[in-house]
Amino acid sequence: MPAEVSRASAVRRLVAEHLAGLRLAAGQREDAVLATDELFANAVRHASTGSHDTVTVTLEWSAGTLRVTVADPSPARPRPGVADPLAESGRGLAIVAALADDWGMAPPRPGAAGKSVWFTLRRRGGTAT
Repeated sequence: MPAEVSRASAVRRLVAEHLAGLRLAAGQREDAVLATDELFANAVRHASTGSHDTVTVTLEWSAGTLRVTVADPSPARPRPGVADPLAESGRGLAIVAALADDWGMAPPRPGAAGKSVWFTLRRRGGTAT
């Protein structure tokens, strides 16, 4: 996806469409869309360096666990901060941490640039709603 703020709604829509068929509770699907949106916004805001940059969003479903990975061109590690309660931004990673079962960062593969930030959600409860 182009690293542009205007693409955020398309990312949310695509992720929601892909999650619709998974055996996740509706609330967990909504959490996954929100957490993905936060990581995409962070990648665009903090990692994009040019008009041709892209952000890659990957969804993996295995053994009742969803893993979402957002890769960007910057090797800079994400830094969770202490958000100013009056600020309009600065809470993205805290939101991801609150919604996800786990999250973290993976450095670039050898010979590659950038990094990946990921989170996981384990299926809870019964079947999808």
